[in-house]
Amino acid sequence: MVDRKNKLEPKVEVCPVETTLDVIGGKWKAIILFHLIDGPKRFNEFRRLYPGMTQFMLTLQLRELERYGIIHREVYKQVPPKVEYSLTEFGLTLKPIILDMKKWGITYKNRVDDIRLQTAVQEKGEKEDQ
Repeated sequence: MVDRKNKLEPKVEVCPVETTLDVIGGKWKAIILFHLIDGPKRFNEFRRLYPGMTQFMLTLQLRELERYGIIHREVYKQVPPKVEYSLTEFGLTLKPIILDMKKWGITYKNRVDDIRLQTAVQEKGEKEDQ
């Protein structure tokens, strides 16, 4: 939604794929969703799975997914506080998409790795020529 002069107006989508990418796009959201397919996760579990993801970025991604109703944040009243994230019923509708992304990644990982390697070699050669 877009806030124009304090009025919330629906965002005009050009393509339905844009809607999907608005919800799960970016580097981390699909990865977070993939790990939630197996069941609830705590914040620090995500931190251990992906130490390269900053705490700020993880918090931001989780909040955005929660805002869309894709994940549920459960706060347990105990000491120390315990917070778990899980997929909502709406979030589970993304499971086939995430699993198809996994399948594609398994199928084409070597090809993508080869392209990345070729690109790195090419870029290194270009830098040496300068």
